[in-house]
This record gives sequence, C-alpha cells and structure tokens, in this order.
Amino acid sequence: MRSRIFAFFLIVVMVMLAACGAPSKEDVMKKLSGKWNDAKGYDLQATMEIKTGSEPRLYDVAVWHTKPEFYRVNVTQNGSKDSQMIVRNDEGVFVVTPSLGKTYKFQSDWPAQNSQAYLIGALSGDIQADKNATMTEKDKTYVFETATRNNHKKVLPTQQIHIDKKTLLPTHVSVLDENKEEKIRISFKKITLGTARGAKDYAVEMDGANTEKEKKPTSGEQVSLQTYYPSVAWKDVTMTTEDVVKLENGTRTFMTFEGAKEYVIIQEPAVAPDDSTIPVAIEGDPVDLGFTVAALTETSIRWEANGVSFFIASETLTQDEMIEVASSMKAEGMK
Repeated sequence: MRSRIFAFFLIVVMVMLAACGAPSKEDVMKKLSGKWNDAKGYDLQATMEIKTGSEPRLYDVAVWHTKPEFYRVNVTQNGSKDSQMIVRNDEGVFVVTPSLGKTYKFQSDWPAQNSQAYLIGALSGDIQADKNATMTEKDKTYVFETATRNNHKKVLPTQQIHIDKKTLLPTHVSVLDENKEEKIRISFKKITLGTARGAKDYAVEMDGANTEKEKKPTSGEQVSLQTYYPSVAWKDVTMTTEDVVKLENGTRTFMTFEGAKEYVIIQEPAVAPDDSTIPVAIEGDPVDLGFTVAALTETSIRWEANGVSFFIASETLTQDEMIEVASSMKAEGMK
C-alpha cells in the first residue's frame, strides 16, 4: 500500500513539475507582443555595427516612436559629425541630411513594409510573421531566430533576436547572411517604454538643417572625389563602358554593366541646395542601406554618401538586386 501511495505521489509531483516547466514559444511571444505593442510609445538608444564592407562601421542610433505612426530615427556614424534622420509625421515621411542641408519628402508607408532591426515593434512583427520561427532558451535570455522582412532579406535572410528574460526587452539582434555569419549587429543600450511625445516633437525643422549645414560644394566649385565601383560578383556580368564628363563642380561618371544582368551607375558630386527651406519631393520608398537612406523605385535607386550622389537604373534588376549593388559600392582611387 505504501509503495502505491508513493508511486501516486511521484506521478503527481512529475505532472506538477511538467506544468511548471519552461515556457513555450507561444507563451513568450504573447508576453512580448503585449509588452512591446501595448505601450503608447518608446525611446531607445542603440549601436549598429555593419560588417559587410572591408572594415566594420559603427553607428549610433536614437529612436523616438509614438503610436500609431510617428517615428524619428537619427543615425550618426561613430567618429563623424555626419548624421541622417528619418521622420514620419502627419505630413509624410522625410529623410533629413543636415550636412548637405537637404530634406527629401516621400509618399510612403514606411516602416510598414520595411522592417528594421532597431524598431522593436518591427521585431515583434517579425517573430509573429514567421511561422517557422524558433526559440531557444539560454541562462538569462530567450533567442528567437526568424526570417528578416526588410529590403536586405535576399542577402541577409535570417536574424537572431536576443531577449532578456527578466525585462522581456531585446538586448541585441544579429542579422545573418546565408552562411549564418553575422553581418549587422544592433546592440540596445537603453529602452524606455511608455514614452509618448507630441506632434511638434516630430516636426521637420528646415531652419535647423541650415544652421547645422557644413560647407559643401556649390555650383562652380571644383571638387575631387573618389570613384566607387560595385563589388558584387555576378556571373556573366561585366562593365562594358566607363565614361567621365566634366561638370562645373567636378565630374560625372557613367558606368554601364551588361550581360546576364544589365544596369547603369551614375555618380557625381553631391551639391548643397541654395535654399534648403523647402523639402524636395522624391519618388520611391526610403530604404535603409545601413550607411545611408536611399530612395527605391521599381527601376532605380538613388542616394548620397561621402559627398557623392549615386544613381542606379535598370530595367532588368529586381529591387533586391539594386539594393545589393548599392550596398556593395566601394571606393577605388581618386578622380
């Protein structure tokens, strides 16, 4: 009799232990969704390390978000005064580059269709959207591995989201290539939930861009710039022509690539506008290349970086392929 009672007691204890076991992926997802998405807004500070070039590049990222659709993202390269800001407010989506005194206005639903690893609401969406997402448990963290949903998903298809068990907030995100090598790392330094700002905090101050503007080339001022070439290696694709045309303030370079994939690259000095108080309307959607924000359409992508204005056009490349070319541009010598 005693042995039967002991066996029954043992079964009850085992059932209770099983019930109190590790939480399931669905349990954690539910908690995360409630904590991250129910807040009226948030502020966060993070660093972003990009390892896709010859040398890693480090950026400071500051984000303000107020529900439902107000965003302000400021990205500054470490050791540089150059910064770029993406703002979404009632008037649209703006990309502000203070060093050039330029503001571009997009008619876009960003970031709804372009998930970014530094937007914690987007990370929650990534976890829920991927039915094949996995969760592993470490000592102090949950690690979700999901598919990415941004414009780099062809070359960077996977991400690992590390979440602190105690706070249920992300500590860092590793964005991985097809070989599961880390190419982008977002490290969250501080996240404050429940912060709700007014519409005025998301206003685009054009006069501020003027006061912060550094001296950049203007019409008639000669500059010497590096020429950039794509490092992406595609079979049966070669550069067939490279033409240089003199301008008042430097040179414009045309590169034509032909073969299995065909496209044209144009680069010239980025010129500061005479009047930066009026936003420039630009076609396409804002795409974060990591080092800058580009404007992407079905047949082209354009951006400015390091004093150079870039434009890629193609009738045959997909949008993912245009982003891949843009992200691979590297400086080679001086023009």
